[in-house]
Amino acid sequence: MAFGIDFGGTAVKGAPVDPSTGQVTAEVANVPTPNPATPEALRGVFVDLVAGFADVEGPVGVTVPGVVRHGTVHTAANIDPAWIGTDADALFTEALGREVHVVNDADAAGLAEVSHGAAMGRSGLVVVTTLGTGIGSALVHDGVLVPNSEFGHLEIDGRDAEDWAANSVRVAEKLSYEAWAARLTRYYRTLERLLNPDLFVVGGGVSAGWDDFGHLIEIDTEIVPATLRNNAGIVGAALAATQVSG
Repeated sequence: MAFGIDFGGTAVKGAPVDPSTGQVTAEVANVPTPNPATPEALRGVFVDLVAGFADVEGPVGVTVPGVVRHGTVHTAANIDPAWIGTDADALFTEALGREVHVVNDADAAGLAEVSHGAAMGRSGLVVVTTLGTGIGSALVHDGVLVPNSEFGHLEIDGRDAEDWAANSVRVAEKLSYEAWAARLTRYYRTLERLLNPDLFVVGGGVSAGWDDFGHLIEIDTEIVPATLRNNAGIVGAALAATQVSG
C-alpha cells in the first residue's frame, strides 16, 4: 500500500492507494490549502493528513505544480516562490518519518492514466495533457515516465500555449466550444509535428465535459478523455513513490 497526496491551489487531498490496481482504498481526505502555501506550511498539513490514516504503511507521494528534479522543486509559476530550491523529498521525509517523494502534478496524472486509466495497456508514446488554469503535460513511453515536459509553455505565435488555449482562458474570454476547439486543434497539431505520439489523453476537470468539445478537435492522432479525473493526482503520486522506493 502507498499514500498519495495531491497538492493544489485550493485544496490538499490525500488517500491510501493500492498500486497494483490504482484503487483508492479509503475515503479521500480533503483540507484547504494554507495561505501562503509555503513548504513549511504544507509540512504540517501533510503530517496531519497522513496521521488520519495511521494504519496505512508504505511510501508517500506528493504532487507539486512545478518542475521536480531528484526531489528538489525548481519552478513555482503558480505556487509560493519559497518552493524554488527546496529539497521537498528530504523535508517531508523528515517530517513524516517515512519515505516521501514529490512529483510534478501533470506527470502524476500521466502516470496514473497510463497505468490504470484511459491509456492502460497502450504502448508507444502517450501524451497526457491537463487543461485547467494552465496546461500541464506528461510524456510516457511504453509505461515509463519522461518527467518535466512542460508543453503548456510551448511557444505558439509568440506566446505560451496555456496563455491562449487553457480552459481558464476559455472561461475568461467566454469562448464558444467551437472557438476553443479551434485553438486546441492548433495546439495539438503542433505537438503532433514535434512528437508524433500514438495517443493523446486529455485530463483536468474539463474532461468531464468531453462530449461538448472533444469531437471538435481536428487532428490525426487518436485523442481521448482521461478517466481517473479527480483521483488522478492521488493515484499518480502514490505510483511514483512506489516506483522510486522500489
